[in-house]
Amino acid sequence: MKRIVIVGASAGGLATAEALRRFGYEGTVTLVGDEPYLPYDRPPLSKQILSGEWQPDRIQLRGRSELDSLGLDLRLGMRATGLDMAARAVTLADGTLVRYDGLVVATGVRPRVLPDCEGVAGVHTLRTLDDALALKARLRAGRRLVIVGAGFVGAEVAAVARGLGVEVTVLEAGPVPLAQAVGEQAGRFLARIHRDHGVALRTGVTAAGVLSSGREVTGVIPSGGRVIPAEDVLIAIGSVPNTDWLEGSGLTVDNGLVCDEFSAAAPGVYALGDVARWYNPLFGTAMRVEHRTHAAEQAVAVARNLLASEPGLRRPFAPVPYFWSDQYEMKIQAYGHLHGHDEAVIVHEDSRGLLVAYRTDDRLSGVLAVGVPPKTLRGWRSLIAAGTTWHHAVSEAADAAFAGTALP
Repeated sequence: MKRIVIVGASAGGLATAEALRRFGYEGTVTLVGDEPYLPYDRPPLSKQILSGEWQPDRIQLRGRSELDSLGLDLRLGMRATGLDMAARAVTLADGTLVRYDGLVVATGVRPRVLPDCEGVAGVHTLRTLDDALALKARLRAGRRLVIVGAGFVGAEVAAVARGLGVEVTVLEAGPVPLAQAVGEQAGRFLARIHRDHGVALRTGVTAAGVLSSGREVTGVIPSGGRVIPAEDVLIAIGSVPNTDWLEGSGLTVDNGLVCDEFSAAAPGVYALGDVARWYNPLFGTAMRVEHRTHAAEQAVAVARNLLASEPGLRRPFAPVPYFWSDQYEMKIQAYGHLHGHDEAVIVHEDSRGLLVAYRTDDRLSGVLAVGVPPKTLRGWRSLIAAGTTWHHAVSEAADAAFAGTALP
């Protein structure tokens, strides 16, 4: 291969470039990113950047000299607009064609938005550094923030805003925050924490519209209720995979770029991170994971498979997904595939922490913990990776509880 093109210059794209060099690839590596900044880390945007604890330069993943040492053909501030599979070429926004021998799609996701909000000052989404800095500049004690959506981004911003003295109202369409992702038990636990910190959490409520005056936001119209005044509104109602540029390419797109167990979407074309919907043989299902650690792990697998001298030398990518979230003094961590679980059981709960195990069919498929020692959580990860049956996992948890630990 003479040239490998990586479209997406965030953590996953950069990790792919580094892995290619580490595995001995000496050809051209073109890294395309639609933002003008050097690759940076996104998780701190809703936490340390928003709170002012960190300055923007601290989230830079590599300095200029480190990037130079990789010998990259770096195309920043340039969006990919099309893909011609027959010509093996990516089209960029300026009309440039970049031909490739191998292609890696790492274009991530973009936030969903509400209609009629474009150009209204004080209405925010949170995905990029510019988004975070714009919101940070407006969060001050005594101001009013309405967050539409109580997912992880909305919950993290609510926690930071309360720490800054902002009046926070969160609107959540479901009866329990995060129930689809982590189950009702964990959702109720997290809801209580937010209410204890002064967040006005309103469940079973959607945003019917956003009010503005002179193109400046003034409030949110909730479904079935009176207007909630606000100087700022954060739309945090999920994300959409960035696959528009692949339209007409012949690749299969269905809630992300569809890939096999090797993370391949087509011969010589791989995908990773938030945009990739790949088949995970460990769980026997297709999944798309929007978490930083996952993107870095998949990047290494993609680089290895892309450079394999023959198809039979490729390895399936079969991880136990991991994610975390920092809210107030809590660290929330989870391993496994929690989405679509059949049962969630509280293994341990007290005023300081929570541990929930998840069953899918007849096996342990995931675990979520708040305030639990990392060593304990890694033990649960091992059970998930081993394909432990639900009965066996619950038996181990019961034995540990009888011994006074309440944890395996």
